[in-house]
Amino acid sequence: MAKPILLSVDDDTDVLRAIERDLRSQYGADYRIMGTDSPEKAIELLRQLKLRNDAVALMLADQRMPGMDGVQFLQEGMQIFPEAKRALLTAYADTSAAINAINQANINYFFMKPWDPPSEHLYPQLDDLLDDWMASYRPAFQGIRVLGTRWSPKCYELRDFLARNHVPYQWIDVELAANDSETRQLLDALGPEASNLPVVLFPDGTKLLESIPSDVAQKVGLRTRAQTSFYDLAIVGGGPAGLAAAVYGASEGLHTVMVEREAPGGQAGMSSRIENYLGFPVGLSGADLARRAVVQAKRFGVEILSPQEATGVRVEGPYRIIRLVDGSEISCHTLMLSTGVQWRRLDAPGIDRLQGAGVYYGGGATEALSCKGEIVYVVGGANSAGQAAMNFARYAEKVILLVRGSSLAATMSQYLIDQIKQTANIQLWAHASVAEIHGDTHLEEISVLCSDTNKVERVPANAMFIFIGASPRTDWLAGVVERDERGFVLTGPDLIRDGQRPKGWTLDRDPFLLETNVPGIFAVGDVRHGSVKRVASGVGEGSVAVQFIHQYLSKV
Repeated sequence: MAKPILLSVDDDTDVLRAIERDLRSQYGADYRIMGTDSPEKAIELLRQLKLRNDAVALMLADQRMPGMDGVQFLQEGMQIFPEAKRALLTAYADTSAAINAINQANINYFFMKPWDPPSEHLYPQLDDLLDDWMASYRPAFQGIRVLGTRWSPKCYELRDFLARNHVPYQWIDVELAANDSETRQLLDALGPEASNLPVVLFPDGTKLLESIPSDVAQKVGLRTRAQTSFYDLAIVGGGPAGLAAAVYGASEGLHTVMVEREAPGGQAGMSSRIENYLGFPVGLSGADLARRAVVQAKRFGVEILSPQEATGVRVEGPYRIIRLVDGSEISCHTLMLSTGVQWRRLDAPGIDRLQGAGVYYGGGATEALSCKGEIVYVVGGANSAGQAAMNFARYAEKVILLVRGSSLAATMSQYLIDQIKQTANIQLWAHASVAEIHGDTHLEEISVLCSDTNKVERVPANAMFIFIGASPRTDWLAGVVERDERGFVLTGPDLIRDGQRPKGWTLDRDPFLLETNVPGIFAVGDVRHGSVKRVASGVGEGSVAVQFIHQYLSKV
């Protein structure tokens, strides 16, 4: 953690060096000693320190300086760091000005020059000032800070990206600045740049304006480009199935790379609580499961490229070549498709306009705290919707679960149904669907169609989270990998029609259980036709597929 700062300002370089020397001698172990010979430079330095979230414990300035005297500097510096102690260095002739400054300008103390010996004329008084400052000092957050507004889709996208990639950050809502002096001071330090939201401030003092996830990823060290051009195994998609394949493949000696479009964990990684996963009797969050799996994969040497996206694939002899969105390519002997599924879009007037501004697809883990005391709607009747409803119920005044059917029995696990029934602030609206959403800059109301009465009711809503089925994103495989009419990838026995192997199949064997119509390209998890949509089954498929990969490689 960075030490608090003692800042001295004096245009006389000899005096400046002397005061820095004495400060460093007495306080250097606990504080950083900084100095400048210009009050204007000092003000700019204070602004930079504010942006870095550093703490300033003391501002010590000479009274007689050209352009801006010590009192003026301390008054201006107080606007940036109001909690810092403020002291003047004065000559005997300036004593009256110093006393007036204490009475009228909130200066804490003044020191006469020369102050020798400092053990009598400097340190005792500074000890009192610094002890008083330290009594109320609370170390600032030392990490990435994101400034934005709650209802900005760009801000939500960035926050969601950081959370899902397990990058610690502090969220600062600039719309609350009127009630938060610290936020006002930070915005003042940014000046006109504060309008370029979202703004990301880094501990080293650098900043990104109008930030997008890919730029932040590069800055925080997430890898988006492969270290080499060829791998034994390339995995596209970082959900549970892909992560399991990465762990088993790399642990068994395969040079492995994983390409993930958003963040490792997939939809499972967004789940607030998974309570039926084997070996975790009290459950665990999807984020925790993803984090553990990523650590495990990296331990075995898996390269994880995220955020990165595959946009095409082709076959050249024994090589399978993936084209990435940035134009680069990765070549591999075997390719595993584990891209999972995306939430199906809700078709209702007004919904696209307010996506990310009160309307969200998926778990919305970053929004749970923001929903304190509000009315939240969860659309969907499967486990993901139930887990989200339970999570939001911890914060929201009321959570309303909208389902098209008459109950949850056919779509949700019984343990979740029981928990929902026992949670007083969760209501189930059956036979209900969203007909329209309303709001100017963010969600304010939704119209709900009740199919059993054919009536539409318009109700207030602060946030709506959508979990209504899923569809694969496999268009990039068109013309190479066979898919069903919904886009799910066909594998193994599903490729055998009338006893015939798939068209173009070149090997003297049937496709392996999890192999596609292209030898050496496999599909696992939710993207695969006929798969069981459960985390455990995805993990199982990912691990089993590695055995088929070894069999394939032994014949190449």
